[in-house]
Amino acid sequence: MNEEFAQILAARTVIDGRLVRTPVQILDGGAFSDSLAGRTLVFKLEMLQRTGSFKIRGALNKLSQLSADEKARGVVGMSSGNHAQALAYGARLEGVEATVVMPDYSMDYKVAATRAYGAKVELVSTAELFSTYERFHQERGLTPVHPFDDPHIIAGAGTAALEVLEEVPAPDCVLASVGGGGWISGTSTAMKRRAPQAKIIGVEPEGACVVRRSLDAGRLVKLDSVETVADGLAPPFTGEIVFDRIQRHVDDVLVVSDDEILDATRRIIDVLKVVVEPSAAACVAPLLAGRLNPPEGSTIAVMLSGGNLSAGRLRSLLA
Repeated sequence: MNEEFAQILAARTVIDGRLVRTPVQILDGGAFSDSLAGRTLVFKLEMLQRTGSFKIRGALNKLSQLSADEKARGVVGMSSGNHAQALAYGARLEGVEATVVMPDYSMDYKVAATRAYGAKVELVSTAELFSTYERFHQERGLTPVHPFDDPHIIAGAGTAALEVLEEVPAPDCVLASVGGGGWISGTSTAMKRRAPQAKIIGVEPEGACVVRRSLDAGRLVKLDSVETVADGLAPPFTGEIVFDRIQRHVDDVLVVSDDEILDATRRIIDVLKVVVEPSAAACVAPLLAGRLNPPEGSTIAVMLSGGNLSAGRLRSLLA
Protein backbone atom coordinates (compact mmCIF):
# COMPACT_ATOMS: atom_id res chain seq x y z
CA MET A 1 0.00 0.00 0.00
CA ASN A 2 1.14 3.52 -0.74
CA GLU A 3 2.80 4.89 2.43
CA GLU A 4 1.13 8.29 2.27
CA PHE A 5 -2.32 6.70 2.03
CA ALA A 6 -1.46 4.19 4.76
CA GLN A 7 -0.71 7.14 7.06
CA ILE A 8 -4.23 8.47 6.45
CA LEU A 9 -5.77 5.10 7.33
CA ALA A 10 -3.66 5.01 10.49
CA ALA A 11 -4.73 8.56 11.38
CA ARG A 12 -8.37 7.56 11.08
CA THR A 13 -7.79 4.91 13.74
CA VAL A 14 -6.13 7.49 16.00
CA ILE A 15 -9.00 9.98 15.87
CA ASP A 16 -11.87 7.49 15.72
CA GLY A 17 -14.28 8.12 18.58
CA ARG A 18 -12.40 11.22 19.76
CA LEU A 19 -13.60 13.66 17.12
CA VAL A 20 -16.79 14.35 15.20
CA ARG A 21 -17.65 12.58 11.96
CA THR A 22 -18.93 15.73 10.31
CA PRO A 23 -21.99 15.49 8.05
CA VAL A 24 -22.15 15.56 4.28
CA GLN A 25 -24.91 17.58 2.63
CA ILE A 26 -25.86 16.65 -0.94
CA LEU A 27 -28.00 18.84 -3.17
CA ASP A 28 -28.70 19.56 -6.80
CA GLY A 29 -26.47 22.35 -8.01
CA GLY A 30 -29.46 24.28 -9.27
CA ALA A 31 -30.54 24.87 -5.69
CA PHE A 32 -27.22 26.60 -5.10
CA SER A 33 -26.88 28.53 -8.36
CA ASP A 34 -28.69 28.48 -11.70
CA SER A 35 -25.35 28.01 -13.45
CA LEU A 36 -24.81 24.74 -11.56
CA ALA A 37 -28.09 23.08 -12.52
CA GLY A 38 -27.61 19.46 -13.49
CA ARG A 39 -24.57 19.01 -11.26
CA THR A 40 -24.57 17.34 -7.86
CA LEU A 41 -22.88 19.25 -5.04
CA VAL A 42 -21.51 17.32 -2.07
CA PHE A 43 -20.61 19.57 0.86
CA LYS A 44 -18.40 18.21 3.65
CA LEU A 45 -19.42 20.37 6.62
CA GLU A 46 -16.12 20.30 8.46
CA MET A 47 -16.82 23.63 10.16
CA LEU A 48 -18.91 21.50 12.55
CA GLN A 49 -15.77 19.68 13.70
CA ARG A 50 -14.42 20.23 17.21
CA THR A 51 -12.61 23.61 17.35
CA GLY A 52 -14.46 24.61 14.16
CA SER A 53 -12.16 23.25 11.46
CA PHE A 54 -10.34 20.20 10.11
CA LYS A 55 -7.16 21.25 11.93
CA ILE A 56 -7.88 19.14 15.02
CA ARG A 57 -7.65 15.98 12.89
CA GLY A 58 -4.00 16.58 12.11
CA ALA A 59 -3.10 18.09 15.46
CA LEU A 60 -4.47 15.15 17.42
CA ASN A 61 -2.84 12.66 15.06
CA LYS A 62 0.53 14.42 15.41
CA LEU A 63 0.30 14.65 19.19
CA SER A 64 -0.45 10.93 19.40
CA GLN A 65 2.86 10.19 17.64
CA LEU A 66 5.01 12.07 20.14
CA SER A 67 7.19 10.25 22.64
CA ALA A 68 6.66 10.63 26.37
CA ASP A 69 9.71 12.92 26.51
CA GLU A 70 8.44 15.11 23.67
CA LYS A 71 5.09 15.46 25.39
CA ALA A 72 6.69 16.23 28.73
CA ARG A 73 8.64 19.13 27.21
CA GLY A 74 5.45 20.71 25.89
CA VAL A 75 4.64 21.67 22.30
CA VAL A 76 4.80 24.85 20.28
CA GLY A 77 2.81 25.80 17.18
CA MET A 78 2.29 28.84 14.97
CA SER A 79 -1.03 29.88 13.54
CA SER A 80 -3.39 32.78 12.91
CA GLY A 81 -6.20 30.87 14.57
CA ASN A 82 -7.56 27.51 13.45
CA HIS A 83 -4.43 25.42 14.00
CA ALA A 84 -3.86 27.38 17.20
CA GLN A 85 -7.23 26.31 18.58
CA ALA A 86 -6.78 22.75 17.36
CA LEU A 87 -3.35 22.38 18.92
CA ALA A 88 -4.57 23.87 22.19
CA TYR A 89 -7.57 21.53 22.32
CA GLY A 90 -5.60 18.46 21.21
CA ALA A 91 -2.88 19.17 23.74
CA ARG A 92 -5.51 19.37 26.47
CA LEU A 93 -6.88 15.98 25.42
CA GLU A 94 -3.37 14.53 25.53
CA GLY A 95 -2.38 16.22 28.80
CA VAL A 96 0.35 18.27 27.15
CA GLU A 97 1.25 21.93 27.72
CA ALA A 98 0.97 24.01 24.55
CA THR A 99 2.35 27.37 23.46
CA VAL A 100 1.15 28.97 20.23
CA VAL A 101 2.84 31.82 18.40
CA MET A 102 0.18 33.89 16.64
CA PRO A 103 0.55 36.86 14.27
CA ASP A 104 -0.68 40.12 15.73
CA TYR A 105 -3.36 40.41 13.03
CA SER A 106 -5.12 37.31 14.43
CA MET A 107 -8.80 37.77 15.23
CA ASP A 108 -9.39 38.50 18.92
CA TYR A 109 -11.95 35.71 19.24
CA LYS A 110 -9.51 33.15 17.82
CA VAL A 111 -6.83 34.25 20.28
CA ALA A 112 -9.34 34.08 23.13
CA ALA A 113 -10.50 30.60 22.09
CA THR A 114 -6.92 29.34 21.93
CA ARG A 115 -6.29 30.56 25.45
CA ALA A 116 -9.61 29.14 26.63
CA TYR A 117 -8.55 25.69 25.43
CA GLY A 118 -5.52 26.03 27.70
CA ALA A 119 -2.63 27.18 25.51
CA LYS A 120 -0.23 30.02 26.17
CA VAL A 121 -0.32 32.57 23.34
CA GLU A 122 2.55 34.75 22.12
CA LEU A 123 1.52 37.52 19.71
CA VAL A 124 4.21 38.68 17.27
CA SER A 125 4.49 40.46 13.93
CA THR A 126 4.12 38.40 10.76
CA ALA A 127 7.83 38.82 10.08
CA GLU A 128 8.68 37.31 13.47
CA LEU A 129 6.25 34.40 13.33
CA PHE A 130 8.50 31.60 12.09
CA SER A 131 11.64 32.82 13.88
CA THR A 132 9.79 32.98 17.22
CA TYR A 133 8.36 29.49 16.67
CA GLU A 134 11.88 28.19 15.95
CA ARG A 135 13.36 30.06 18.91
CA PHE A 136 10.85 28.56 21.31
CA HIS A 137 11.74 25.14 19.94
CA GLN A 138 15.49 25.68 20.19
CA GLU A 139 15.81 27.73 23.36
CA ARG A 140 12.91 26.39 25.43
CA GLY A 141 13.08 22.82 24.17
CA LEU A 142 9.41 22.81 23.13
CA THR A 143 8.38 20.13 20.63
CA PRO A 144 7.34 21.77 17.34
CA VAL A 145 3.97 20.95 15.78
CA HIS A 146 3.91 22.53 12.34
CA PRO A 147 0.49 23.75 11.13
CA PHE A 148 0.72 22.03 7.74
CA ASP A 149 4.14 20.81 6.59
CA ASP A 150 4.21 17.49 8.45
CA PRO A 151 3.16 14.00 7.25
CA HIS A 152 1.08 13.33 10.37
CA ILE A 153 -0.72 16.67 10.06
CA ILE A 154 -1.44 15.96 6.39
CA ALA A 155 -2.61 12.42 7.16
CA GLY A 156 -5.05 13.73 9.74
CA ALA A 157 -6.46 16.19 7.22
CA GLY A 158 -6.93 13.35 4.75
CA THR A 159 -9.33 11.50 7.04
CA ALA A 160 -12.13 13.93 6.13
CA ALA A 161 -11.80 12.94 2.47
CA LEU A 162 -12.18 9.27 3.44
CA GLU A 163 -15.48 10.13 5.10
CA VAL A 164 -16.69 11.85 1.93
CA LEU A 165 -15.71 8.86 -0.21
CA GLU A 166 -17.64 6.50 2.04
CA GLU A 167 -20.81 8.39 1.11
CA VAL A 168 -19.96 9.47 -2.45
CA PRO A 169 -17.38 7.00 -3.84
CA ALA A 170 -16.72 8.61 -7.23
CA PRO A 171 -16.73 12.42 -7.31
CA ASP A 172 -15.67 13.98 -10.59
CA CYS A 173 -14.22 17.12 -9.04
CA VAL A 174 -13.05 18.04 -5.53
CA LEU A 175 -12.63 21.61 -4.27
CA ALA A 176 -10.66 22.68 -1.19
CA SER A 177 -9.38 26.01 0.07
CA VAL A 178 -5.60 26.46 0.26
CA GLY A 179 -3.74 28.23 3.04
CA GLY A 180 -0.43 26.61 3.89
CA GLY A 181 -1.47 23.53 1.94
CA GLY A 182 -2.18 20.83 4.52
CA TRP A 183 -5.94 20.53 3.78
CA ILE A 184 -5.50 20.18 0.02
CA SER A 185 -2.51 17.84 0.50
CA GLY A 186 -4.42 15.41 2.72
CA THR A 187 -7.55 15.65 0.62
CA SER A 188 -5.75 15.05 -2.67
CA THR A 189 -3.69 12.15 -1.29
CA ALA A 190 -6.83 10.31 -0.21
CA MET A 191 -8.85 11.19 -3.29
CA LYS A 192 -6.20 10.24 -5.84
CA ARG A 193 -5.85 6.84 -4.15
CA ARG A 194 -9.56 6.02 -3.88
CA ALA A 195 -11.03 8.15 -6.69
CA PRO A 196 -8.22 8.70 -9.22
CA GLN A 197 -10.61 10.06 -11.82
CA ALA A 198 -11.42 13.10 -9.66
CA LYS A 199 -9.97 16.46 -10.59
CA ILE A 200 -8.57 18.10 -7.47
CA ILE A 201 -8.84 21.89 -7.46
CA GLY A 202 -7.36 24.14 -4.79
CA VAL A 203 -8.50 27.72 -4.27
CA GLU A 204 -6.49 30.61 -2.82
CA PRO A 205 -7.29 34.29 -2.14
CA GLU A 206 -5.48 36.64 -4.50
CA GLY A 207 -4.04 38.57 -1.56
CA ALA A 208 -2.31 35.45 -0.17
CA CYS A 209 -1.69 33.15 -3.13
CA VAL A 210 1.66 31.73 -2.04
CA VAL A 211 1.00 28.23 -3.41
CA ARG A 212 -0.11 29.50 -6.83
CA ARG A 213 2.97 31.70 -7.05
CA SER A 214 5.20 28.83 -5.96
CA LEU A 215 3.70 26.58 -8.63
CA ASP A 216 4.23 29.26 -11.27
CA ALA A 217 7.83 29.74 -10.17
CA GLY A 218 8.51 26.01 -9.90
CA ARG A 219 9.94 26.53 -6.41
CA LEU A 220 8.90 27.68 -2.95
CA VAL A 221 8.38 31.42 -2.66
CA LYS A 222 7.54 33.60 0.32
CA LEU A 223 5.17 36.55 0.30
CA ASP A 224 6.37 39.83 1.75
CA SER A 225 2.84 40.63 2.90
CA VAL A 226 -0.66 39.18 2.81
CA GLU A 227 -4.03 40.90 2.70
CA THR A 228 -7.31 39.01 2.53
CA VAL A 229 -10.62 38.63 4.34
CA ALA A 230 -9.82 34.91 4.51
CA ASP A 231 -7.45 35.14 7.47
CA GLY A 232 -7.25 31.35 7.77
CA LEU A 233 -5.70 31.20 4.30
CA ALA A 234 -3.02 33.80 4.91
CA PRO A 235 0.32 32.14 5.73
CA PRO A 236 3.04 33.93 3.75
CA PHE A 237 4.82 30.66 2.97
CA THR A 238 4.14 27.04 2.19
CA GLY A 239 6.35 24.00 2.85
CA GLU A 240 8.39 21.41 1.00
CA ILE A 241 6.23 18.41 1.96
CA VAL A 242 2.91 19.97 1.02
CA PHE A 243 4.36 21.55 -2.12
CA ASP A 244 5.50 18.13 -3.30
CA ARG A 245 2.04 16.65 -2.62
CA ILE A 246 0.33 19.51 -4.45
CA GLN A 247 2.62 19.16 -7.47
CA ARG A 248 1.88 15.42 -7.65
CA HIS A 249 -1.79 15.23 -6.73
CA VAL A 250 -3.51 18.58 -7.36
CA ASP A 251 -4.74 19.35 -10.87
CA ASP A 252 -4.97 23.13 -10.49
CA VAL A 253 -4.93 25.95 -7.94
CA LEU A 254 -7.26 28.84 -8.77
CA VAL A 255 -7.08 32.36 -7.36
CA VAL A 256 -10.19 34.32 -6.33
CA SER A 257 -10.82 37.85 -5.11
CA ASP A 258 -12.06 38.85 -1.66
CA ASP A 259 -15.33 40.04 -3.19
CA GLU A 260 -15.83 36.60 -4.76
CA ILE A 261 -15.05 34.96 -1.43
CA LEU A 262 -17.63 37.11 0.37
CA ASP A 263 -20.24 36.37 -2.29
CA ALA A 264 -19.61 32.65 -1.71
CA THR A 265 -19.86 33.15 2.07
CA ARG A 266 -23.29 34.75 1.70
CA ARG A 267 -24.51 32.02 -0.64
CA ILE A 268 -23.42 29.22 1.66
CA ILE A 269 -25.17 30.81 4.63
CA ASP A 270 -28.33 31.41 2.58
CA VAL A 271 -28.56 27.94 1.02
CA LEU A 272 -26.85 25.52 3.41
CA LYS A 273 -27.97 27.32 6.58
CA VAL A 274 -24.54 27.00 8.18
CA VAL A 275 -22.11 29.72 9.22
CA VAL A 276 -18.71 29.58 7.56
CA GLU A 277 -15.74 31.88 7.74
CA PRO A 278 -14.42 33.27 4.43
CA SER A 279 -11.54 30.79 4.53
CA ALA A 280 -14.02 27.95 4.12
CA ALA A 281 -16.16 29.71 1.52
CA ALA A 282 -13.21 30.48 -0.75
CA CYS A 283 -13.35 27.06 -2.38
CA VAL A 284 -16.91 27.71 -3.58
CA ALA A 285 -16.04 31.05 -5.20
CA PRO A 286 -14.80 29.65 -8.56
CA LEU A 287 -18.13 27.88 -9.09
CA LEU A 288 -20.19 31.01 -8.47
CA ALA A 289 -17.82 33.28 -10.39
CA GLY A 290 -17.79 31.04 -13.45
CA ARG A 291 -14.06 30.29 -13.13
CA LEU A 292 -14.83 26.57 -12.98
CA ASN A 293 -17.56 24.97 -15.07
CA PRO A 294 -17.81 21.20 -14.51
CA PRO A 295 -19.94 19.52 -17.21
CA GLU A 296 -23.56 18.62 -16.58
CA GLY A 297 -23.91 15.37 -14.69
CA SER A 298 -20.77 16.03 -12.65
CA THR A 299 -20.54 15.30 -8.95
CA ILE A 300 -18.55 18.00 -7.17
CA ALA A 301 -17.24 17.45 -3.64
CA VAL A 302 -16.73 20.70 -1.73
CA MET A 303 -14.50 20.45 1.36
CA LEU A 304 -15.84 23.22 3.60
CA SER A 305 -13.67 23.86 6.65
CA GLY A 306 -13.65 26.81 9.00
CA GLY A 307 -16.53 28.11 11.10
CA ASN A 308 -14.63 30.26 13.56
CA LEU A 309 -16.44 33.53 13.07
CA SER A 310 -17.86 35.87 15.69
CA ALA A 311 -21.25 37.52 15.24
CA GLY A 312 -19.57 40.92 15.05
CA ARG A 313 -17.10 39.79 12.45
CA LEU A 314 -19.88 38.22 10.39
CA ARG A 315 -21.89 41.44 10.45
CA SER A 316 -18.88 43.53 9.42
CA LEU A 317 -17.97 41.22 6.53
CA LEU A 318 -21.42 40.81 5.05
CA ALA A 319 -22.86 44.29 5.67
